[in-house]
Amino acid sequence: MNRISPLNPKLFITNMAFLIAVSVMPVCASERKPNVILILADDLGYADLGFQGSDRIKTPHLDRLASMGTRFSDGHVSASVCSPSRAGLMTGRYQQRFGHEGNSPRRPDGMDTAERTMGQALQSLGYRTAIFGKWHLGSEEKHYPTRRGFDVFWGLREGSRTYWYDEQKTDKPGSDKATEHNGTQVKFDGHLTDRLGDQTVKFIEECKDKPFFVYLSFTAPHGPLQSKPEDLQALGTDDNYLGLIYGMDRNIGKVLDSLHQHRLIDNTIIWFLSDNGGIGPTFSNYPLGGKKGFKFEGGHRVPFLLYWKNHVPAGKVYDQMVSSLDIYPTSLAAAGGSLDQPRPVDGVDLIPYVTGENTNTPHERLYFRKLECAAMRDGHWKLIRVDDYGFALYNLKDDIAERNDLSAQQPDRVSQMKGLLEAWEQDKMEPLWKEGERYKIMRYQYHTQRFKTGEIDPKLDSKSSKRNRNQTDRPSRQ
Repeated sequence: MNRISPLNPKLFITNMAFLIAVSVMPVCASERKPNVILILADDLGYADLGFQGSDRIKTPHLDRLASMGTRFSDGHVSASVCSPSRAGLMTGRYQQRFGHEGNSPRRPDGMDTAERTMGQALQSLGYRTAIFGKWHLGSEEKHYPTRRGFDVFWGLREGSRTYWYDEQKTDKPGSDKATEHNGTQVKFDGHLTDRLGDQTVKFIEECKDKPFFVYLSFTAPHGPLQSKPEDLQALGTDDNYLGLIYGMDRNIGKVLDSLHQHRLIDNTIIWFLSDNGGIGPTFSNYPLGGKKGFKFEGGHRVPFLLYWKNHVPAGKVYDQMVSSLDIYPTSLAAAGGSLDQPRPVDGVDLIPYVTGENTNTPHERLYFRKLECAAMRDGHWKLIRVDDYGFALYNLKDDIAERNDLSAQQPDRVSQMKGLLEAWEQDKMEPLWKEGERYKIMRYQYHTQRFKTGEIDPKLDSKSSKRNRNQTDRPSRQ
């Protein structure tokens, strides 16, 4: 007759401990804070990606990301030029609140150090943070990325530089355009876009066991237009602008592969957008009007993606207005943080909107101002104001290219939107620095000519694009 052995207390305790550990493991894994990767292109045309409809450029990795996440067809940055756009992006606040309105702040100017950055917010939640690429929010030590919420900085303080190491110009000692690693100038081999991709992959490998925030701030496809010959060959073109986009996409592929390799892709939020609209000899903002630096849609409506598996619909196109100001609060909410801060943000958490939990629009209105030019969106209506001229009004539902000024036919709507714009301006600061008179003249001419004719004189258009010329030569090395 078989007898049942009495229960062994030690064995019982061991087995129970094992069962509890196994049952808790999935919960612990699911509770890890999501990683956040913010990828920013520089001067990218609205139509110059595969998922945006381009038939002249291959961007397979960004196309894959778009199919995995949600694409915003009416996504905007808060300024149509680099530095103020990045100030809004990093704070989730209209940069006019703290006077960061002009472009390219020179020493000692820079973003107000009292502003809380996205890096600081995520650092406070235990994130390891890094920026790879272009900073452009001030070159003084007090503005340095490692003092503004980032543990690691590998990139350049200023706005643009050559894509090849050049010790005679951009990389000479003391240059704010030189590549640096946490305060020390560094040399690099090969193409800058490749090095930014490599540094990002290295950081992911080092931080794979803890939550991290990466701000991958490419200089591509900003001028000077210097792409790799191999990328031009792969595309079958001599267009360096397209080559730079292809190289950027290739390096985004490296980052995605690293996330897959370390099994992080399912718990990583990925944003992609451009800092402003396209500019240069071969860019396309189709079907939008205007370009970088101006208040037409082509200046501030940009390619805009969000990926977060099981939280954001895959393959969805979201058509309501969203803003780069929303990236900070959305990421912070996903990380379990609070937006209860002394200086409130202007952006919103987008997740409830893209999932359909909130059926309202994230923003009924968006505002844009840079020095003597301002604009606002009120649904599909667009108002542009230019000092010493007046207003132009467009119905984007029927005129996405902004060719037909309706201000004379719709004076009541102009008056209403003018009042809303002026009310928004009431608590905004005066710009802390301005730009040269020639830029003011160029902005006036560009806006008013398009107001009157719906077109731009090719000479004026090329004048404002001259910095982004095709350039294949590498700097000499000595």
